[in-house]
Amino acid sequence: MTNTPKSVDENQSSPIASKDIPFLEKVKAKGNLEDIYDARDFTEIVFRVMRDLMTTEAADRVAEELEGKPAEISDDKALQNDIVELWKDTNPIVGFLSRVRPPWQGPGIFKIDSDRFLFRVANEGGLPPNVDREQAVKAVFSATKDELSQERIQEIASWLPDKVRQLWEEA
Repeated sequence: MTNTPKSVDENQSSPIASKDIPFLEKVKAKGNLEDIYDARDFTEIVFRVMRDLMTTEAADRVAEELEGKPAEISDDKALQNDIVELWKDTNPIVGFLSRVRPPWQGPGIFKIDSDRFLFRVANEGGLPPNVDREQAVKAVFSATKDELSQERIQEIASWLPDKVRQLWEEA
């Protein structure tokens, strides 16, 4: 079976196009995550680490493109955020700090290389042991790329460290 969400009726005569599947359903299915809440929480962590690598201006350009795009179609208020709300961070303190600090690149103790990126998303995201962290990161990347222009996709790639950039390009 391809990476089709479990909520899709397997008896349908034609598959639902990826662009028509809500963002968090894509992350859940492609990342082999247990439920939609895990997809939401993990996406927020991946976005947080991505923003840590970028300037505020670059992160704002990404936010502009994600504005008004639903993360999930649901009656559950906890899932009714737009994707941009996950990008900006639902934690107001973390959101503020990500706007005032410089990108965590270059020399120094706060540099985020590929190992630190993957370590942070696995630990901060609380991934279950049976979920492959690289596959889960690629799931977030793939769903995100579906929402962005080619220009923004290239801009994000320019901020990512080597192995993580490769995951971005493969997604």
